[in-house]
Amino acid sequence: MRYLSVCSGIEAVSVAWRALQWRPVAFSEIDPFACAVLAHRYAGVPNHGDMTRYEEWPDATLDVLVGGTPCQSFSVAGKRGGMDDARGDLARVFIAVAGRYRPGWIVWENVPGVLSSNEGRDFGAFLGGLAELGYGFAYRVLDAQYFGVPQQRRRVFVVGCLGSWQRAAAVLFERESLRGDSAPLGITRDDPAAGTEVRAHAHLCLTNAEGAEGLPYLTRSNLGKYLNNQTPLIAFDSRQDPVSGPVFGSLSSSLPQAQAVCVPGGGTYVRRITPRECERLMGLPDDYTLVPYRGKPAADGPRYAALGNSMAVPVMQWIGERIANVIGAANKVDAKAASKSSSTRSSRASDSHEGQQKSLQEPSMQALSIAGCGGRT
Repeated sequence: MRYLSVCSGIEAVSVAWRALQWRPVAFSEIDPFACAVLAHRYAGVPNHGDMTRYEEWPDATLDVLVGGTPCQSFSVAGKRGGMDDARGDLARVFIAVAGRYRPGWIVWENVPGVLSSNEGRDFGAFLGGLAELGYGFAYRVLDAQYFGVPQQRRRVFVVGCLGSWQRAAAVLFERESLRGDSAPLGITRDDPAAGTEVRAHAHLCLTNAEGAEGLPYLTRSNLGKYLNNQTPLIAFDSRQDPVSGPVFGSLSSSLPQAQAVCVPGGGTYVRRITPRECERLMGLPDDYTLVPYRGKPAADGPRYAALGNSMAVPVMQWIGERIANVIGAANKVDAKAASKSSSTRSSRASDSHEGQQKSLQEPSMQALSIAGCGGRT
């Protein structure tokens, strides 16, 4: 699978889809620090830069177009300029890029505020643009805290499939999530994906006060090992009135360091979380954003901003796996149908051949009648 990533940021998509062995054809990013991360981590992948100049980009055969266009104009925390804002209008440019390359699949991410921007007309225009290009689509709000990272990060994901809304829906919706069952006692469910109801705890992403490694960050294999850890720790968002608990609020590109942690016991202290901890909250490898920048190791400031703008890796990994599964299932169905069609044609050909042979061996009643008349004259 070959994909084009636009508004690439620091490429959480490529981290998420690496295990699928999908290959990035190109990126599109203009932020200087994000470009430095891309150049360092993906030296062989071209960065086309400004996505509004997509008409100048080289031709390419794509399977997937993926991107999270700027959210500031849709966010309830912003001025809500919607698509009238130059940043919001990049959602329309995304549609235009899809129209040029016609990939089989599209994946688009944004903040939940896009659903109500301009009384829903902006989101409707985006979906309408997909429909005009022939894409069937589905959308769903997913929260990263249900995918193994202790961060409340709700985002809208749109998946489009060329010519089939059923396949798009099969990616974002599982049969389990459509049953309407109540959540098990003691478990909070905010539209999580099936099998991901257990939330991670903040302590799994933290280093200790000296900056050395503390508990490892959450993985699928060690989840159960640490669920019973009773270490008293409170994660909270200093931008709001006291909001505390075992899960951090959503990282922001403007104030990600406002996320803080209070560690009671042995001398209670409060500190902001570090860039490495932010990387773990996004599901990225440690020090992923610690790259050379302007002649020296990157400072904390640009790392915080880039991480706040990124996508949660486990969510994108789940979506990629679901697309791969749907494609695999569709290929099996197509292969079965082709085999059945081939078998039917062979059977018809065999029947036709046998019929011809029978016709040569057994004269028709008309032929017998004519022969009989001729014999009597």
